[in-house]
Amino acid sequence: MSVEDENEEPLSPMARVFQSPGNNCCIITMIGCKTKINADVILRALKLNVSKHPRFSSKLSDDGACWIKTQVNVENHVFVPDIDQNKIGEDGEGYVEDYVSRLTMLPLDKSRPLWDMHILNIKTIDAEAVCVIRSHHSLGDGTSLMSLLIACTQKTSHRDIFPTSHVLKQRKREDKDKVPWFLRWVLAVFSLVRLICNTFVDSLLLLGTTLFLKDTKTPLKGDVGVENNQKRFCHRIVSLDDIKLIKEVMNMTINDVLLGVTQAALSRYLSSFPGKIRLTAGVFVNLRSDTGIQATTCMKPLAEMMATNSKCRWGNYFSFINFPIAIGLETDPLLYLSKAKSAMDRKKHSLQAPLAYSTTEFIFNTFSAKVGAILPKRHISNTTTFISNMIGPMEEINFLGHPIAYIAPSVYGHAHALTIHFLSYAEKMVISIGIDPTVIQNPYKVCDEMEDSLEAMKATLSERGLI
Repeated sequence: MSVEDENEEPLSPMARVFQSPGNNCCIITMIGCKTKINADVILRALKLNVSKHPRFSSKLSDDGACWIKTQVNVENHVFVPDIDQNKIGEDGEGYVEDYVSRLTMLPLDKSRPLWDMHILNIKTIDAEAVCVIRSHHSLGDGTSLMSLLIACTQKTSHRDIFPTSHVLKQRKREDKDKVPWFLRWVLAVFSLVRLICNTFVDSLLLLGTTLFLKDTKTPLKGDVGVENNQKRFCHRIVSLDDIKLIKEVMNMTINDVLLGVTQAALSRYLSSFPGKIRLTAGVFVNLRSDTGIQATTCMKPLAEMMATNSKCRWGNYFSFINFPIAIGLETDPLLYLSKAKSAMDRKKHSLQAPLAYSTTEFIFNTFSAKVGAILPKRHISNTTTFISNMIGPMEEINFLGHPIAYIAPSVYGHAHALTIHFLSYAEKMVISIGIDPTVIQNPYKVCDEMEDSLEAMKATLSERGLI
């Protein structure tokens, strides 16, 4: 076996999907900093550490099936444009959005590792400078990349302590000994039957959506070839405490609240659209056995983490579920919350997501990457949007002495004109919107509807004396 063969590692099935035409996706993350960014400090740190991480120091093989270890020239991956703040004035936000939008039309060089970093020392509404990190989606999913980011940072309040992330609490279960054995047996059978039925129906709907069920052509739905169009990104920061308050009062999860807010916002946006609307969102589901970000990985020093391949093995362990967006409900904003909770509770009692992932893996292994990529591409083109919610750091963090104000991730390269990402950071919830400006001319209106919907839900609860 040659040295090159020893340095090769096969791509996961989902990584192969993200390398296929029509699904050639990149993750783009805007990180706002509270101070100007010292590019020399960033470069020195990358030179010391990036070669220790297998994904960020590997390039694709010629056939796109394997990662090959290579030498990394950091200067080829870090860009620091010369910016004159006086010429731009107070429109720093517009400059950043234009810059990032242009990046979506510049493909990553496949002869080198598939990532780059852009340091924009320009003042915006929420930050003094912005660091834009772009990486190909085949390098890892959002949870993996967030784990790496947290491992590279420290708490702002205690720079010698690594940050922590939110841990998903398991719901309390009733004491089984208090329930008669016969009733437990009946409930178990009923639960199994419901699981099988839900999985069967959801799988049929997923297959139908992939083959022929298409969403209504609305001002949010992209046309054929939308994946090749230039994209634009904006974000909005809302209070995480407000979302938690609604969650507690309504006895639901944060995911339920965010999906309810999304339904309300898209309904408001499409309020003038005539006729009945079919609108489906793909909701990403983490299939890892660990929930959230792995704390054991996040607490390790960066050099140790990057040097330990077995502990930091990157793979795409997620799938998606079809989530029907209820458009045109009554004016009561709380109805959107109840609809979202009801739909999500049902989806949780279904094996559609792992079954979809296993099916994709089987098709890849049995046929080819080209055949395996057809089903995800058709599913995306027949739906309207993707919704993703990620758990971020619980406290404010800093990267090499640069305090971080916000983290706004998004993705481009797939056949949607609208993509919605949520990311919790300290006491904030960052809503990140990615759009095709030829379809959605005003992305800020989507952000406004998100913010207004959340406020309307909180106001309704207050009016009814629930908070």
